[in-house]
Amino acid sequence: MNMQVSNSIRKLVENFKLTHKFAGRILFDEPMKNRTSFKIGGNAPLFIEPANEDYLVSVLDFLKTEDISYFVLGGCTNVVVSDEGFDGAVLSTAGLNYIQTVDMAAREQNGTNPGKTVFIKCGAGTPVASFVNFCRNNCLEGAEQFAGLPGSVGGAVYMNARCFDRSISDLFHSADFINMPDNAKSSLSFKESDWAYKVSPFQNTNKIITSVVFRLTQCSIEHKADILERCEYYINQRKIKGHFKFPSAGSVFRNNREFGMPSGQIIDEAGLKGMKIGGAQIAPWHGNFIINTGNASQKDVKELVNFIVNVVKEKRNFVLQPEIIFCGK
Repeated sequence: MNMQVSNSIRKLVENFKLTHKFAGRILFDEPMKNRTSFKIGGNAPLFIEPANEDYLVSVLDFLKTEDISYFVLGGCTNVVVSDEGFDGAVLSTAGLNYIQTVDMAAREQNGTNPGKTVFIKCGAGTPVASFVNFCRNNCLEGAEQFAGLPGSVGGAVYMNARCFDRSISDLFHSADFINMPDNAKSSLSFKESDWAYKVSPFQNTNKIITSVVFRLTQCSIEHKADILERCEYYINQRKIKGHFKFPSAGSVFRNNREFGMPSGQIIDEAGLKGMKIGGAQIAPWHGNFIINTGNASQKDVKELVNFIVNVVKEKRNFVLQPEIIFCGK
């Protein structure tokens, strides 16, 4: 149902908190622009961040019973929220934030068994940065290319994030998820045919990722400095490419090998770099970045994306595919 934050809704929510002894955060009229990397978006009438998977299931059951629509968000780094916000609730997985070693034997040896596969379980809301730091600090190799990547582990798996020629699926072992609309818990193990370039088996489904298990390689303590050096290298590469200069959602369009060159280069060669609509601008230093110069709206970004698609199609007969997600009203 279309929802205003009325006294009746507040009472329903307060009653839910009491009867379920809810742990987490529930906020009303939450400004989403403060939570997204693009710094764009109106309010969420109801913002819910459960502290664990069980509370998440309870919230989903509550929203279903009360016929309240909702949108699931993770790290909010790949979305452009409507300036009018959302009609219903925003359900955040940010509270599912933990990291644990599944294979304790390798952990207890403290890096003395190099070459051993170690399995690390992360809550879906765990920042990618925390996951990479954990690997670095524990001499676990394999996640270095994701150093500096914003967002959450769940979002990275959902999008099958790819950084410096490495996809998150290269590390993926399995995931737990909640299957809507019955809100049943289930799991999925790696199957190569489920994955492709920036494609995962969770896209366009009713699955909400709650945790992920990754496969890493244990290195000896002597190689810890090497892992740190590689992480710093990839972070510096992001800085050099201007990833952190202005609010943005990262790469706007997927690359397509059939085009013979990256999407950013195609946009550059079309003469579009620096093009601006409202407060949204194609980054002067990178054709596949749209930045918020200070007062961009979702409408500005959407119009600029459509303009790029149309110009590139006209000039090169290529159809660029956006990878950022427009959401909200």
